[in-house]
Amino acid sequence: MTHTPSFLQHALSTPPALAAWPLPGGLEARWLAPGCVELNGGAVDADSVLLSCGVHGNETAPIEVVDGILRDIAAGRLALRCRLLVMFANLDAIRQGVRYGNYDMNRLFNGAHAKQAEWPESARAAELESLAEAFLAPARGRRLHYDLHTAIRGSVFEKFAIYPFLHERAHNREQLAWMGQCGIEAVLLHSQPANTFSYHTSRRCEADAFTLELGKARPFGQNDLSRFSGIDRALRALLSAEPANNNAQAAALPLFRAKYDLVKLSEAFRLHLADDVENFTVLPDGMLIAEDGDVRYVACGGKERILFPNPAVKPGLRAGIVVEPASLG
Repeated sequence: MTHTPSFLQHALSTPPALAAWPLPGGLEARWLAPGCVELNGGAVDADSVLLSCGVHGNETAPIEVVDGILRDIAAGRLALRCRLLVMFANLDAIRQGVRYGNYDMNRLFNGAHAKQAEWPESARAAELESLAEAFLAPARGRRLHYDLHTAIRGSVFEKFAIYPFLHERAHNREQLAWMGQCGIEAVLLHSQPANTFSYHTSRRCEADAFTLELGKARPFGQNDLSRFSGIDRALRALLSAEPANNNAQAAALPLFRAKYDLVKLSEAFRLHLADDVENFTVLPDGMLIAEDGDVRYVACGGKERILFPNPAVKPGLRAGIVVEPASLG
């Protein structure tokens, strides 16, 4: 090819334009499924890195960042020294510029798609699970998965990470230090299983997996990509195996733990927070956060904060998370 291809344009094309692309240095970009491309830039014992973006189709900045990284690899401007799988996840939602079409894809992983089989997002979630497992299963080096998002609303901490519940595994302090290099300002340590993509790869593939919330969701063409320079630089250094910056300290990042979910049990659910309340806003002691019939959620202690408040979700889904300060011990 005589020009640097846009992997995103290829992913959104119907039907896909090419099955494989030759790249500099003997690399090849191999399309495993629509929107899913594998680049093998390392030996079997090299790191295996899965980058997913567009699980929510209107979260466009991470999509642009990842496409820019792929284009620089394709042009020979960025060396690739690991196994890399990139997923532009929810292609229909990306095309439409919406969060999702029928059902929130990031509630359909960890096998949850089997219970919602009627939705197109379920079939796609199952496909992404299968490809992720096939990619990570033979990995002999580090297994890393970063699911890149932006949030619906603003946040006290603009950029934060969600560390899935690890069951018996210990938190990886090296990865927490790496979060500081990405510009991450806080980390939520989840305290229970979830149906998110990062929990699935953490649990089923024993990957060091994270959901990274990198700012606010905006349409294509309206992103200030300079605000994403931290994650862009950190990912490029990781993929090219540049020496890590050991000056970042995990202890410097505020840590929080999920205390409980606000579950929308019915259409009677009422969230007693302003529509524009920011993520990580402190909840005053005794405040009525939400109610749903006889169920009342009341803040306790004055140190709790709200995360992902969204009363518009379907009944049965999480309408927010109450979190509290935490430590690794």
